[in-house]
Amino acid sequence: MRVYSIPAILSLTLACGQDTPTVARPIAATSTSLAVAKPFPDVIPLPTGFSPEGIAFGRGSTFYVGSIFTSAVFRGDARTGAGSLIVSPQAGREHAGLKYHRRNDWLIVAGGTTGQAYIYDATTGAALATYQLGNPSEGPTLVNDVMLTRDGAYFTDSYRPAIYRLRFAPGDALATGGTIEVIPLTGAYQHEPGSLVAGNANGIAVTPDERHVIVVNTTTGKLYLVDTRTGVAGEIDLGGGSLVGGDGILLVGNTLYVVQGGFNQIAVVRLSDGFTRGVIDRVISDPAFRFPSTVAAFGSSLYVVNARFDATGYPDVEFEVVRVSR
Repeated sequence: MRVYSIPAILSLTLACGQDTPTVARPIAATSTSLAVAKPFPDVIPLPTGFSPEGIAFGRGSTFYVGSIFTSAVFRGDARTGAGSLIVSPQAGREHAGLKYHRRNDWLIVAGGTTGQAYIYDATTGAALATYQLGNPSEGPTLVNDVMLTRDGAYFTDSYRPAIYRLRFAPGDALATGGTIEVIPLTGAYQHEPGSLVAGNANGIAVTPDERHVIVVNTTTGKLYLVDTRTGVAGEIDLGGGSLVGGDGILLVGNTLYVVQGGFNQIAVVRLSDGFTRGVIDRVISDPAFRFPSTVAAFGSSLYVVNARFDATGYPDVEFEVVRVSR
């Protein structure tokens, strides 16, 4: 999630440290359908004014997209392009990055400038739990993205040099109080404290052994490998390459896809076996990209959210999910 001073609604985001609640704004539609001659359309419309950010796939061809400013969640079908809201707009929340927890059929959502995280039932849309990760009264916080592990979830904070760990209770039961761990980012991690527009730590991915997470810094364009036990970060050597503007990321094997919204592209990074080095060997672009934010994979395709952070007149703006080949 990259924050821009576009509509008046963003004054809530940039007025960090204030206790003004987020206002849930109406959206023009609660369902969409797309008449296509073949399955898996290349462009899937979202409700007008939806202000999307994160995307995740669930079971089958079902996908979910969260709304930053309306705090709704859209559930769609990649095969048909049809969908509707599963979580209605609500006051006091923001939905940035989100992931699907398959075993429990949960949606786990990063809460933006609220400093919170949420868990929803992915079938009914019922709100199941809320967790306070970063306290806005202690300074700016932007819980931006989330990545799941076998027993919990990690979240980035684009305004603070830390990641958060939410531990699930045994048996994947809903976590209770005292299960939030704040892990300061140290080592080579470079935090730009004055950057409240682009932000710092943004997209996050986890290595197969779950001992490290990979984090991109939107402002500096650097990529880090972070020890999840200590928070010590090592910069991933990109051979002089830069991922400035990096937002959502997706790790598939040793290939890292990094969305660079302001450039309307996805950088494809080939990483070494130890994830300590990488090279940006190509970019994926498409005429349908309109300031994308996050990416998810389904089959041989990537699905990208057009967040349109450079748009004006947000209540009337059209948004889409775009499918491209890997």
